[in-house]
Amino acid sequence: MKNERKRGRPRAFDADAAIGKAREVFWDRGFSAASLDNLSAATSLNRPSLYNAFGDKEDLYLDALEGYRADSMVALEDALDPDLPVRENLSRIYASALEIYLHGDQAARGCFLISTATVEAIRHKRVRELLGRSLADFDGAIEKRLLLAVEQGELRKDTHPRSLARLASAIMHSLAVRARAGDSREALEALARSGVELICGPA
Repeated sequence: MKNERKRGRPRAFDADAAIGKAREVFWDRGFSAASLDNLSAATSLNRPSLYNAFGDKEDLYLDALEGYRADSMVALEDALDPDLPVRENLSRIYASALEIYLHGDQAARGCFLISTATVEAIRHKRVRELLGRSLADFDGAIEKRLLLAVEQGELRKDTHPRSLARLASAIMHSLAVRARAGDSREALEALARSGVELICGPA
């Protein structure tokens, strides 16, 4: 078990804070370009302490990805409040995503998962599995809300919630990539509005 390797942590060690700081390094540099020196400086842990606390660099990266996935699911579930119209649910998802995607000290960083895990998924099986599980979780949460929208008459009876949920996710991924590529907030918000209309129909 990975946790069995995590011994010898410094006194008053805050694992979540260290993982959060490591995530910033991986987000800015990517997995491959993030050196142990970068991670050590960001977390204020020397190399032996990093290894004792988290295992190798891939273990730390997976911890960072898992934390991001969990945070994203909390935000997604909040945006998908069934007491709100489904159109507003989707608008809230995209607005929340853009606040994350457009953040960055030097340039917009997009989505941590999409920007870094898709690159590493080919060579790292555990990253590929976490990426696939994350995408399935996001799709599943949106599909559940769309199913309710069909039952409540917000969407047509012949709607296919699973396909539309994957489309809704694909729009979010496109926003992430385009934010990282330098698209303006106005252009991204326009794309998000078009996505909502595509899924829900014209307002």
